[in-house]
Amino acid sequence: MLYTKKGDNGTTKLFDCQEGQRVSKGALVFEALGTLDELNCSIGYAKTLAHTTEDVAYIGGAKISYPEILEIFQQNLFSVQGELAGGEVRIAMKHVAFLERVIDEIDTLLPPIRSFIIPGGGTCGAYLDVTRTIARRAERLIVMVRDRGERAIQDESIQFLNRLSSALYAMARFANYQEGYSEQKPLYN
Repeated sequence: MLYTKKGDNGTTKLFDCQEGQRVSKGALVFEALGTLDELNCSIGYAKTLAHTTEDVAYIGGAKISYPEILEIFQQNLFSVQGELAGGEVRIAMKHVAFLERVIDEIDTLLPPIRSFIIPGGGTCGAYLDVTRTIARRAERLIVMVRDRGERAIQDESIQFLNRLSSALYAMARFANYQEGYSEQKPLYN
């Protein structure tokens, strides 16, 4: 069944809730969890747009396509969500290192960044930029949850979200580069 009616009063449970314990759906932790879900869905949509991009990265000696890279990001996001919800799964430094390898590989293929860049370009690149902004919001919310003492969040999860937004930015730049779009800097006029 897709509904239980238990949350009809505006409460729900986390993995680590005691028997009978319910938490308000208005708690900041649920805003963070919802934003992580939004991010995962957004990456899923970006994956459908990425089918036109060529394989871009050699990670650990293997050529990996954009959809495969994005799928790995999605799988890892479930670990961050699980941790935030009180589960026992955790992000490891190897997940952060994978993001860094993706960023470093793409960085070798692009001209250096000399200023801020106006988001846009092709469909895939533009949507990866949107997804990057959701990743930044998710990171801010999880930091707020941690800083307010609502949940214990390990440093690796914060690092993962920080690198994820950087990886999405690099992937957006490269998708636009592949499609022949030039980067436009703000004119500040």
